[in-house]
Amino acid sequence: MTPMVMEDLFSTRRAGVLLHPTCLGSKWGVLGSSARHFLDFLADSGISVWQTLPIGPTHGDLSPYQSLSAHAGNTYFIDLAELIPAGLINADELSGRGYKKAREQILSIASQRFFDLQDNEVDFSHAGYLQFCQANEHWLEDFSLFCAIREAHAGSRWFEWPQALRDRNPQSLQDFIGVHSETLRRIRFEQYLFHYQWHQIRQYARERNILLFGDIPIFVALDSADVWANRNLFKLDKEGKPTVVAGVPPDYFCSEGQHWGNPLYDWDVMSENGFQWWLERLNSQRQLFDLIRIDHFRGLQAYWEIPADQPEPRNGYWVPGPADSFLEACFNRFPGLPLVAENLGVIGDDVEQLRQRFDMPGMTVMQFGFDGNADNPHLLRNHLPHNLVYTGTHDNDTTLGWYQSLDEHTRHNVNENLNGYGDDMPWPVIRAVFDSASVLAVVPMQDLLALGTDARFNTPGTIINNWVWRLDQNMCSPELASRIRGLLEHYNRLT
Repeated sequence: MTPMVMEDLFSTRRAGVLLHPTCLGSKWGVLGSSARHFLDFLADSGISVWQTLPIGPTHGDLSPYQSLSAHAGNTYFIDLAELIPAGLINADELSGRGYKKAREQILSIASQRFFDLQDNEVDFSHAGYLQFCQANEHWLEDFSLFCAIREAHAGSRWFEWPQALRDRNPQSLQDFIGVHSETLRRIRFEQYLFHYQWHQIRQYARERNILLFGDIPIFVALDSADVWANRNLFKLDKEGKPTVVAGVPPDYFCSEGQHWGNPLYDWDVMSENGFQWWLERLNSQRQLFDLIRIDHFRGLQAYWEIPADQPEPRNGYWVPGPADSFLEACFNRFPGLPLVAENLGVIGDDVEQLRQRFDMPGMTVMQFGFDGNADNPHLLRNHLPHNLVYTGTHDNDTTLGWYQSLDEHTRHNVNENLNGYGDDMPWPVIRAVFDSASVLAVVPMQDLLALGTDARFNTPGTIINNWVWRLDQNMCSPELASRIRGLLEHYNRLT
C-alpha cells in the first residue's frame, strides 16, 4: 500500500481516536473481527484517523515503549480464529485451551501446517512468505535469532547469555542455527502472519476512509534484537551494559523525573553511514501506517543522559542530539514523510525551532491549557492549524478523572473557558477539541465513553496497573456513533 504524504494528510480537518489495539481485548487476537468491528464504529462516527501506540512485541511489563524489536509486530495481535478459514488450524485445536500456552501451541501448529501444505490448501502463499522474508531480511534474521536464543535460555536477557552468543561469535551462531532451524522458521512465519493480518486491517480501514497513525519511541529497549545486533550504535560497555541511560528531568508528568533505562545512541557512529539504521526503522513504519509520531521528539535536539551508576534522574544532564542532520537525512530519503513531533514536557525554543524548520506538526493537549497563563500554547484560543490537539494522551488521566481531581480554582477556570459547569464532562472538552483550529483533533476512546480514572491506560513513573485497560465494544453503540458524527459535522471534521 502506497504511503501517504504530509500534504495529503493535512489537507482537510479530521478527527481521530486514540486506542491501542491491545485494548480491543479479543481472546484470540485483535487483527480480525475485533479490529473490523472497531473500524466500523469509527466509520459510523465519522472518525477518519485511528492512532495507536507502538505495536512491537513487549516485555513482561507490557509497555509498548519497551519493545523486543523496532521492526517486528506483536504476535499477540494475530487473530488465531482467522487461521481456521485459512486452513492453518481447525476449530477443535482452538477450543478449550489455556490462553498463553494455547497461542504458542496453535502458532506452532499453524507454522508446521503452512510449510507442509501446498498453496492451494491454504489462503497464505509460500511465495508471499518468501517475498516477506526477503523484503525484511535486514531485521528479520537478527530478530528471529534473538527470539530463538531467548527461548532457549528461558527468556533471559541477551547480555546474560553465554559469552559467545552474547557477543555474536559467528561459529556459535551458526551452530545454534543448525540445531534450532525449525524454531527460527516458526518465528519468521509468525511475523509474516502478523504483517499479513495487519495489512488486511489497513486495507479495511482505507476502504472506510480511515488512516492509521503509529508511534515510534525515540529510544529502544536494552533487551532487544536491535541493541544485541547493533552494539556499536549504542553507548555500552564491553559486556553490553549501558554506560548511560535515557530519562527525563522533573516535569508535569513526574515531579521526580523519570528513569527510563533505555540505552542511548552513539549518534556520531550513526551519522557515519547517514543514519541508515534509523532510515530502515522509519521505512518499516511507513509500510504499516499513514502517519507516524516520534515520541520524545525533543531528544533529537538534546536528550537527558543519566549515568548508569547514578540512576536517579536528578543526576542527569542535557546532551546535544543530531537535530538538523538527522531530520535532513530522513526527509531526503522519504520526501513528504508524514512525521508528527511529540513536543510535550520540558520544551525550549530550540526544540520548537527545529520542529518548525522541518514543518512538522506538534501536539497540544487540552488538559494542559488551564493554568491561567494567557500565552499557554495548550489554551484553545492559541491553537495553530498545522498541529494536532488532544483532550489528553495515553499518559494522562482520562478527562473525566482529570476534571474530578482538579482543585476548585482550576475547575472554575476550566468551566469559565468552556462556558459550562462540568455537568456533562468530558463532553465540553471534547467539543472544544473538535472546535479547535488544529487540523487533526484526537480523543482517547476512554473520553468518548466518558470513563473515569479507573480507565486510565498509563501513569508515567509507575510500573503497576499500566497498559491493561480493555474496551467493551458493546459500549460502542449506534447512539454514541451518532452523537460523535453530529459533532464532527458541526465542527467541519467529516471527510
